[in-house]
Amino acid sequence: MKCPYCTNLNTRVVDSRPGKIEYEVRRRRECQICSQRFTTFERVERAPVIIIKKDGRREEFDREKVLRGIQKACEKRAISVNLIEDMVELIEQELRESNDREISSTVVGEKIILALKKIDDVAYVRFASVYREFTDVADFIRELKELLPQECRPVEFDHLVEQVVDKVTDKADDRS
Repeated sequence: MKCPYCTNLNTRVVDSRPGKIEYEVRRRRECQICSQRFTTFERVERAPVIIIKKDGRREEFDREKVLRGIQKACEKRAISVNLIEDMVELIEQELRESNDREISSTVVGEKIILALKKIDDVAYVRFASVYREFTDVADFIRELKELLPQECRPVEFDHLVEQVVDKVTDKADDRS
């Protein structure tokens, strides 16, 4: 294993233990030249899961891409890196356990949305606004309305929200 600090190939394993997920090994390594320590993970390589994009393109599932999207949604929120990592692991595990070799990107996006909704409302709305391609304030209002518990809404709340959405939509129409 190449040292990430000095790029020397001479490293040794200091400690090995099971990783967070099944079929994963976490290893602490030490470079024999610069004495820096670093962590590596070994995972069983499985058959690739192919994601079918909205435009019909196919690409291999990329957990790092999912991780980056979730991290972006969680930026400046009090959400630990470990929790985000666990979320990505769970999503990847669900996709692999489905035994479908080709999965729609919509399925992946909805899994991310559901996971974020359980963790943090702001991160959820951030991700949903990009994923569902919100075009104006009305889209945000509709989504936020769903986050408010039913018992907390005044009786006229739904009607009020629709009036606001209609006004926002009318203003957008006037601009075009």
